[in-house]
Amino acid sequence: MHSILAGATGTTWVEGRRDAGFEISPDTVVREIERISPDLVFLCGPNNPTGTGLGLDTIRAAYDATDGIVFVDAAYAEFMPTDEENALSLLPGRERLIVSRTMSKAFAFAGARVGYMAADPAVVDALRLVRLPYHLSALTQAAAIAALAHAGEMLAMVDEIKAQRDRIGRELPALGFSPWPSEANFVLFGGVADPDRTWADLLERDVLVRNLSIPNTLRVSAGTEAETSEFLSALAGVGGAAA
Repeated sequence: MHSILAGATGTTWVEGRRDAGFEISPDTVVREIERISPDLVFLCGPNNPTGTGLGLDTIRAAYDATDGIVFVDAAYAEFMPTDEENALSLLPGRERLIVSRTMSKAFAFAGARVGYMAADPAVVDALRLVRLPYHLSALTQAAAIAALAHAGEMLAMVDEIKAQRDRIGRELPALGFSPWPSEANFVLFGGVADPDRTWADLLERDVLVRNLSIPNTLRVSAGTEAETSEFLSALAGVGGAAA
């Protein structure tokens, strides 16, 4: 969506290059910023569509390497390890840093299309001048406030989803596939000989995964324990791992 929105506003969009395994090291982010000299840097952490984590050292390096805005899209932050600090902790003293969060993922609130931004007050005031006039309805805001008031119940499934995500990552290698480490609510796995065929074979068994057109990969979202077992059983049945 970032590239689509950039095109709609007449903004030049340039993609940076990631490291192997879809990671971004501090050295890499600095090299890409120096190569492009952007006014605005977008970093996804955890990354969509790969689930790759984003280290705070990389965010710090990006911020120090540019005089522009650094925007961290943290849509999947609730699925990160709970013993690690997230991008919000970097905001004090960094007036050009923006962190966005959403209720679409961990709160299962995708239909409401509601999220929020954390940033320096001056940045917030500037964005108020250019935001769309009808960005959120009163009903959507009321629903979001009610959901936040019951955050404990709304987020109760997050730990279960994380456990099933990690289970998928542990069990896929035994089936011949290579999962990438994920800090989101899904797992991207490689070693798929024919993604189109495997996707179709799984669908015939009532299991729906994502084919993102990344060569030799598919992606599966973590769900309940029963859903995970059904996925693993179906994948074992259809096979499809590269020789």
